[in-house]
Amino acid sequence: MTGDRAGDYRILHEADSRDYLAGLPDIAALLGGEPASWAITEVGDGNLNLVFIVKGARGGIAVKQALPYVRLVGESWPLPLSRAHYEYLALSRQAQLAPGLVPAVLHHNEALALTVMELLEPHIIMRKGLVAATRYPRFVDDITTFMARTLFFTSDLALSAAEKKEAIAAFAGNHALCKITEDLIFTDPYRIAEQNRWTAPYLDGLAARLREDLELHVAISRLKLKFMAGPEALIHGDLHTGSIMVTDSQTRVIDPEFAFYGPMGFDVGAVLANLLMAYFASAGHERAPGERAAFEAWVLETVEQVWTEFTRKFLDLWRAGGTGDAYPVSLFAGEQGAARLEAERQSYMQRLFADAVGFAAAKIIRRIFGLAHNIDFELIEDPRTRAVSEARAVRLARAMMVETASFRTIADVTNAARKLRDWMPELSG
Repeated sequence: MTGDRAGDYRILHEADSRDYLAGLPDIAALLGGEPASWAITEVGDGNLNLVFIVKGARGGIAVKQALPYVRLVGESWPLPLSRAHYEYLALSRQAQLAPGLVPAVLHHNEALALTVMELLEPHIIMRKGLVAATRYPRFVDDITTFMARTLFFTSDLALSAAEKKEAIAAFAGNHALCKITEDLIFTDPYRIAEQNRWTAPYLDGLAARLREDLELHVAISRLKLKFMAGPEALIHGDLHTGSIMVTDSQTRVIDPEFAFYGPMGFDVGAVLANLLMAYFASAGHERAPGERAAFEAWVLETVEQVWTEFTRKFLDLWRAGGTGDAYPVSLFAGEQGAARLEAERQSYMQRLFADAVGFAAAKIIRRIFGLAHNIDFELIEDPRTRAVSEARAVRLARAMMVETASFRTIADVTNAARKLRDWMPELSG
């Protein structure tokens, strides 16, 4: 249900949250017991929002409230509260298209930029599990189902032109979050920017080379243009391993506040990038040589399976339900028409793969030289060891972005990663 729009925004701290939730009969009943007995813990470790876990005698919930600024930076970087509205819209649409793969929304108040969701337990943030070398057997099937269904069914392959344009319009106001992506991923890591940081002094030289690498600047600018001008489908917009909660048997995608209509390859590339970063970071978490070899093999196998299973599921959906205004079936009648359309489907997926490779590279570089970093690397205690792992990832990312055409298959990506596993870069300092 959606809360009343009336009333002024205010930040709900613990006492305010208790009073507010007590005034919601369905939520209070779900929690059980007296409101005074509810345990409320602030657990937000992200960059933007407040997140509370509330537990009562009967059950628990998660409460997320947008702040009017970027939490990681502070009030000097204001941010519109409307992002909570777009997150609610995205979660609602994703729940329809990929049921069981996003948290259930229990309550939303647009004026307070607040959403109450089911509490995901015993799920943990996937990124934390990967740092600990945990393998997740359900992940490939779940994440590829999520991506295939949310991307296909919001694209021109499934929607009429009118439906698609109305859907684009519904998310067009989320441009402030898009601007963060446009700056932090596609621009700042390649220039001097106040909020950039990296593992200094060891990566100082590499950072300087990125700022002078015109071939890389052309490649990232092309990707930025595609991000800005390619409304292919409703994308999550921030689909990294910190936005995925997992157990051995379940996967839930959270935090779609960056959602808008953009290029499909951005979401797919984000998943691939975060797996590749987990692979390169793994060596830095070793306590003994080779102890994480089985985990690293699983990560690269997972990279390959994510693309191949996503492709299979996406194509199956297209073959069974390509009723959108793109590629009208009336133009591809008979056996010859069907064969030509199938060939075009394969070409479409090859173009999508190239986009995913490029966007994956962009996500890797921004996590090493931009504002917000990954714990995959950050939790490597020795900075020189961390820098080695990061430099390996960046070398692969540059090749993926500048030489995208040389990566024809996902095996080309994993083979290149494998070759760089023990490569020793020249570090500064």
